[in-house]
Amino acid sequence: MQIIPAIDVRGGRCVRLRQGDYARETVLDDDPVRVARRWAEQGAERLHLVDLDGAKAGRPVNLRTLRAIVRAVDIPCQVGGGIRDMATIQAMFREVGADRVIIGTQALKRPVWFEEMVATFPGRIVLGVDARDGRVATEGWMETSRTTARDLVARYREQPLAAVVYTNIANDGMMQGVDPGTLDDLE
Repeated sequence: MQIIPAIDVRGGRCVRLRQGDYARETVLDDDPVRVARRWAEQGAERLHLVDLDGAKAGRPVNLRTLRAIVRAVDIPCQVGGGIRDMATIQAMFREVGADRVIIGTQALKRPVWFEEMVATFPGRIVLGVDARDGRVATEGWMETSRTTARDLVARYREQPLAAVVYTNIANDGMMQGVDPGTLDDLE
């Protein structure tokens, strides 16, 4: 397991949502670039960037901010939020400068497409698994499926993924640390 600092961007600012609730937002800093530089200065080896507006809208919204963050630090950045098609993946790599792209919603809703993207970009696609009560949530956590996190991870276990990023929505933004029981279950 690698610990990766996360920067959630909403409205161009660095925010934290409590349990994925967009109405329970805390603005941590008006300047996500400053936050990214601080993480890099403190020795972070990678950053995890999420366009929360994009996740909810189904398309990237904060591209300019994401690009500014990636250009401001000299460490790899993985980017997610609203990535639903090949053109967006390519834009994240080429225009934003991400070294990895995080895909969650489409991994559940379009598994054949997801496998094609993993094959097209081996080692550069991160499977984003966000779960509410053990069930996979999609569309910026606005929908909860019947599929378990364990089943989704198992489906793609043999694929050449860069990584799997798991979020227990009940713990997200609550400053309670990781959920080791669920992590053990996903292995």
